[in-house]
Amino acid sequence: MNPITKNHTAVLQHLQRTLPAECLITDGAGLRPYETDGLTAIREMPWVVVLPETEAQVVDVMAICRQHGVPVIPRGAGTGLSGGARPHKDGVVLGLSKMNKILSIDPDNRVAHVQPGVRNLAISNAAKPHGLYYAPDPSSQIACSIGGNVAENAGGVHCLKYGLTVHNVLGVRVLTSDGDVMEIGGALYDNPGLDMLALLCGSEGMLGIVTQVTVALLPEPEKKSVILAGFKQVTDAGNAVASIIGAGIIPAGMEMMDKLAVQAAEQFAHAGYPLDAAAILIIELDGAEAELSAVTAQVIDHLNASGAYQIDQADDAETQARLWKGRKSAFPAVGRLSPDYICMDGTIPRHQLAHVLTQIDELSERFGLAVANVFHAADGNLHPLILFDANVPGQTDQAMAMGGEILQCCVAAGGTVTGEHGIGVEKLDTMCVQFTSDELDQFFRIKDAMDPSGVLNPGKGIPTLTRCGELGGMHVHKGRLPFPELERF
Repeated sequence: MNPITKNHTAVLQHLQRTLPAECLITDGAGLRPYETDGLTAIREMPWVVVLPETEAQVVDVMAICRQHGVPVIPRGAGTGLSGGARPHKDGVVLGLSKMNKILSIDPDNRVAHVQPGVRNLAISNAAKPHGLYYAPDPSSQIACSIGGNVAENAGGVHCLKYGLTVHNVLGVRVLTSDGDVMEIGGALYDNPGLDMLALLCGSEGMLGIVTQVTVALLPEPEKKSVILAGFKQVTDAGNAVASIIGAGIIPAGMEMMDKLAVQAAEQFAHAGYPLDAAAILIIELDGAEAELSAVTAQVIDHLNASGAYQIDQADDAETQARLWKGRKSAFPAVGRLSPDYICMDGTIPRHQLAHVLTQIDELSERFGLAVANVFHAADGNLHPLILFDANVPGQTDQAMAMGGEILQCCVAAGGTVTGEHGIGVEKLDTMCVQFTSDELDQFFRIKDAMDPSGVLNPGKGIPTLTRCGELGGMHVHKGRLPFPELERF
């Protein structure tokens, strides 16, 4: 018997009896914003969206969905870029945006307790009076939520020195599909037992629903210095990255943008980028003032030795913010170049940077689609932006196919199919390339252990036997899938 019921009326009536009217969305206009997340090339209209305001209401929603065998798709701010929050036609979208309270800031222990709907940047704003901040800073930090950051293990420009979400979250409160509330971790930097916290970070809403998060706060550095370097060759910029890291210098952030991305960002943000550069590096250094001047001089030496033809240094906050504004605005700025684009996310070893960028150029020529490259250079996390026009028949499929081949290049170079955006539905095919059948089977075992009913975000994150088999791949999953009809999204 199909475990997914299509008796929407009964489920809706049950939800209406349980939740306030303002916590339910059923009208077409209200549902439209939830048909997609940041991966706008893939859409599906939900039939109902619930917006609980308390953990107790989340528990009630899960009980109703469990009773009726209805999938639950957790959703944060909807800024994810891999389709992880894409609705299911027979499921309930569980939006956590109303659970947006900062419960407490503890400056003595340097932690904050927040609800999942709190915006990433709001945490740092709340901690700022205490001289503290929250380190992970995705480009969408003005809008993305901490619950979504946990689901995707989000990074940001400062992840090189300060780590991803998993390195900055100390504890989570999680509701399982069985209705149990689990406390994992806490306000400590280490906890006894299995590291379940690392398992939850990046699980894309497939293992549990986060209802509270405890994050670590860091003291604001004594001083910062931001360097902008322009290069005539992309390979020279890549060599500069390797040279700086090889010297044992770990900047707070090191970002690279190619010519097309630079031109788009400059037109949008007027950050002062050199428009004739084939690539630019933006490097932020921080620390004690006595140390910073010496490290900055070393970095500039490495940049000169690697062929930088323009080097600008900013020590004042206003100029630093201007230089970062272009990078932070790169994704919306590229939208001025094309009606649509797909933002890919793969990671490679740093020494493979020039090789993979050359392959991306070759793919761009073969598919006839332009690519703007923006990426976290020092940790090898690439973000090729594939430009296309969805109004031109076939171009969406071309862009998706090209993105898949870029990720295959990343795997072949010794990298991975994702750095911080997650798998969602976008990268199911390339998961078949990277992982063996035994490895995929282990993923499903974890899923079955944490979500035995299979109601949490089904069809995401892990490719099935059918999917990998249809691709002709050797890496296939031999286990079961709770919802067989979701073997294709």
